[in-house]
Amino acid sequence: MRPRVHRVASLLKRWLLGTHQGAVSREHLDYYLDEYTFRFNRRTSRHRGKLLYRLLEQAVAVDPVPYTAMVKGVRGPKRKRPLPPVVGT
Repeated sequence: MRPRVHRVASLLKRWLLGTHQGAVSREHLDYYLDEYTFRFNRRTSRHRGKLLYRLLEQAVAVDPVPYTAMVKGVRGPKRKRPLPPVVGT
């Protein structure tokens, strides 16, 4: 059982580094894990044509999440403070 856990964890790390180039925030980690789970569970599907159909079914059944709700609490890039004026030159 243990090797499977390590395999899934290593695949997850490789996917995060490869797809998102390591730019993963804690605030959005649930969304990244949901997408990874979706892809992992369907990696061996024999009915690939149904994947888009099922995805659209789920998208219609679930209420949309506004962007502001997804980024709530996420700080933007730090703004540089202006330098103080130089006195005596």
